[in-house]
Amino acid sequence: MTFSGQVALVTGAGNGIGRATAQAFAAEGLKVVVSDVDVAGGEGTVALIREAGGDATFIRCDVTRDAEVQALMAGVVEAYGRLDYAFNNAGIEIEKGRVAEGNEAEFDAIMNVNVKGVWLCMKYELPLIMAQGGGAIVNTASVAGLGAAPKMSIYAASKHAVIGLTKSAAIEYAKKKIRVNAVCPAVIDTDMYRRAHEADPTKANFVAAMHPVGRIGKVEEIAAAVMYLCSDNAAFTTGHSLAVDGGSTAI
Repeated sequence: MTFSGQVALVTGAGNGIGRATAQAFAAEGLKVVVSDVDVAGGEGTVALIREAGGDATFIRCDVTRDAEVQALMAGVVEAYGRLDYAFNNAGIEIEKGRVAEGNEAEFDAIMNVNVKGVWLCMKYELPLIMAQGGGAIVNTASVAGLGAAPKMSIYAASKHAVIGLTKSAAIEYAKKKIRVNAVCPAVIDTDMYRRAHEADPTKANFVAAMHPVGRIGKVEEIAAAVMYLCSDNAAFTTGHSLAVDGGSTAI
């Protein structure tokens, strides 16, 4: 990995996968801009990075708002003068019903964060990365973006859209030396997951058993995949959707 002196932006970095990836970037010597709507979580991530000897700055941003995303990018330049890598991780998952049971508010919320948010971030990240002569972007999709997700059809549609955005941007900017890939996690051990299953260990065991490896994933395992996709080791990889799923999509 050859990241020293470079700058990475991570959205949705206040906890979970985003926090773990921000920490991984910092551990490799990058300066990291941590962004989230959760101020306490984002500042907590910065504190952890600084305690470990890294360099990080928090900038609050609602990725669904064009003006806030533009302000985020301006903040990146003001703090560190450049942008080399971006992990567009901010996303929500709030739907638990069949197609005919959904509602417009859920649809709008999921699509605004998961799709519009990724599109807006890439829209303003790409010129900054081009100014450095190239770099890499990774978007958080999901195994739900690689197939069906019963009772989460809107969420699945949003992640299919993220993969479409990823592939399209990868082709558009390939000759600009910007690689654009997606990471597609299965179920990962995050605070959100624990809140949903801590009251029902039986359900948690069932979810773990859905993965051929017999367990759910760790946030550090997704962070490692993002780091690989950003690294020179993946210099010939673009437009790819990397499943990190314990074998679940191989069934």
